Amino acid sequence: QVQLVESGGGLVQAGGSLRLSCAASGSISGISVMGWYRQPPGSQRREVTHITWTGYTYYSDSVKGRFTASRDSANNTISLQMNNLKPEDTAVYYCFVDVLNGPNNGPKKYWGQGTRVTVSS
Repeated sequence: QVQLVESGGGLVQAGGSLRLSCAASGSISGISVMGWYRQPPGSQRREVTHITWTGYTYYSDSVKGRFTASRDSANNTISLQMNNLKPEDTAVYYCFVDVLNGPNNGPKKYWGQGTRVTVSS
């Protein structure tokens, strides 16, 4: 099992910044990918960013150029620096990790409890 603890959400005005952090603990030796999803009110959860164990970083088009993810593999943490926030960034942000699950199985995904980000106009 893997436990994920998130921090850093809150209320900010449009144009402001927030930094989210997520720390993984437990059976963490097989973590391959760490990242973030978000779920706006009344909408589906969608991926925001992820970083692979090789360091490849993906960003969704909606946050590219404004958000920066960073991963500390030694400490199993991932952070998300969010700049120039917009009201449409309002959502619950969920940290996730993909953990290797043996040579014949796909990775297993674990989720954090979510942290709310509200951007006022």
